[in-house]
Amino acid sequence: MSETTFADLGVSTGVCNALAAAGITAPFPIQAAVIADVMAGRDVLAKSPTGSGKTLAFGIPMVERCRAAMGRASGLILVPTRELAGQVAAELRVIGPAKRITIEAVYGGVPQRRQVAAARRADILVATPGRLEDLLSQREIGVDAVKTLVLDEADRMLDMGFQPQVDAIVKRLGAHQTLFFSATLDGAVGKLAARYTNDAARHEVQVEPEDVGNVEHRFFSAERGDKVETLLTELKGERDLTLVFVRTRHGADRLVRDLDRRGVRSLAIHGDKTQAAREKALAAFTSGRERILVATDVAARGIDIDRVSHVINFDAPEDLESYVHRIGRTARAGRTGIGITFVTGENEILMSKIVTTLGLVDEYQEAGFLVRNDSRSNSRRPSPAGGRGRRPARSRATTASR
Repeated sequence: MSETTFADLGVSTGVCNALAAAGITAPFPIQAAVIADVMAGRDVLAKSPTGSGKTLAFGIPMVERCRAAMGRASGLILVPTRELAGQVAAELRVIGPAKRITIEAVYGGVPQRRQVAAARRADILVATPGRLEDLLSQREIGVDAVKTLVLDEADRMLDMGFQPQVDAIVKRLGAHQTLFFSATLDGAVGKLAARYTNDAARHEVQVEPEDVGNVEHRFFSAERGDKVETLLTELKGERDLTLVFVRTRHGADRLVRDLDRRGVRSLAIHGDKTQAAREKALAAFTSGRERILVATDVAARGIDIDRVSHVINFDAPEDLESYVHRIGRTARAGRTGIGITFVTGENEILMSKIVTTLGLVDEYQEAGFLVRNDSRSNSRRPSPAGGRGRRPARSRATTASR
């Protein structure tokens, strides 16, 4: 943890007190790196993992610089999902009152009338691109007073096809400061960042193992027909809340039905659910009334619940970033957690590359899998656990909390 204080970064006494009341007394590395540049009015490019504290990295200086009671938003934060919009707004409301700043969120899946009324009195607006573009096209709200624009999880917005909406929104803005936050700044994302920023300060913060939670990474051999039974075995163990990741919306609903037939209660959260249904499921999971939540990657974006003790990749992640994001839903706020991945023959090569990059080769091999040095081929050797490998020791984590 950095020895720098929020006050050292130019944060006002009122906001420092609000942070302290929430148990936040020292900045995380991304916050220490970014806040001063944002306060100085510079554009910023920031590469930082999910869960590294980036919301407050842009949120604190936005609240400090925002002009209150204008009747028009002077700060705009674009995010890829409804869940993340709600989470960002909630986190900023912790510090907003210290400067009399109002934060509101607008996103699809709910009636827009109430959102429009709230958005019209917001000082900082958190929005998904699709819903915001609709409201702008209908002339329900305006963004001409925006002085600071944040593109949060810009890589995910690009992956989800939101670039046309983002482009349309940016064209409506006047002169403004741009803060671009992404898990990667390479390739298409890097080109997008260059288009949206001017002489930006660039920060790349890697989370050190001592700054993150403690995650035990486990890998199991489980072919398609065996995965439900393997999951049931894991769910019998001692645990708190369990988040199960699947690849598709249909797969989430099917798994919930399969578990229900076997007497195990669970809920699904994915893009085909109404916003009310998603919020109800998330509230039941957060409170502990339901202990198993089955989710797709996009629907789980922004879930930040301290009590998730287990993350299970029922369907293996499609890339390194997805693995890091999924497993990062456990071991929040300094807790320990367990990340489990079911590996089938068809995704062994991909998983081999992921574990090599993350330094989890020992865990993978102890589970009964073979990692080739070139990661071009991979075959499974017999597991000492009857085909189901398990690593009992704790390994380093891949994401952080706050």
